[in-house]
Amino acid sequence: MERITLQVDGMSCDHCVKTVTAVTEALPSVKRVKVDLKGGTVSLEFDPAQTPLKTIKSAIEDSGYEVKVMQR
Repeated sequence: MERITLQVDGMSCDHCVKTVTAVTEALPSVKRVKVDLKGGTVSLEFDPAQTPLKTIKSAIEDSGYEVKVMQR
């Protein structure tokens, strides 16, 4: 499992937190999703062999947010 923190721009409310949490938790191998609305970050664990980082970023971006990798 790999841990990563993503900067997610455009989140402004609890609905945004629920949306980002739902789209990431729905992906195979993604675990322990923590969305920090105030900090604009999403921290999660995932298996890159099952779910590449590109897939996670695309899922969040397809929900209307901008994603940048902060920490791996």
